[in-house]
Amino acid sequence: MRYAQGGGLTGAGRAARERVRLQAVERFEDGQKNREIAAAVRVSERSVERWRRQWRERGEAGVLSKGSPGRPRLSDAQIARLERELERGLLVHGWADQRWTLARIKTLIGRLFHVSYTVEGTWLLLKRHGWSWQQPARRAIERGDVAVEVWKKETWPRVRASRRSAAPISSSRTRLGN
Repeated sequence: MRYAQGGGLTGAGRAARERVRLQAVERFEDGQKNREIAAAVRVSERSVERWRRQWRERGEAGVLSKGSPGRPRLSDAQIARLERELERGLLVHGWADQRWTLARIKTLIGRLFHVSYTVEGTWLLLKRHGWSWQQPARRAIERGDVAVEVWKKETWPRVRASRRSAAPISSSRTRLGN
């Protein structure tokens, strides 16, 4: 079964699928064949084969739902430690500048807890625990305001003006655009 982009089953959907598997287990116990069970519960025979194998190996627990695959992988104690490590700063963790990025936090989580997150997953983890993206409250001391103004007045108009016109063109080498 394919699911919509970005999703698996909701809690209710997982419960419904689990009920179907438990119905199949009842039929296993009655000695029914895989083809009959598949037709009765409206799933593929391969699914029934897989459920029967799990049922033989682990009993009814083998066909129960394993829960949401998207559950948080860091405990509350690990989140608290991550927050302490973030407060210690980047220099302590080997980065030269003072700017935390999601990629750096992802790397730090991997180093500390041996858990792999995607950059997007890192953002969701931080957001779930009350973190937000930040902007500096003031401009950097190193910023050259004169250089910024020169760039705005001289360089930007040249870059902006160099856009091509919307005249029709031809992709043919032998024919000029009309």
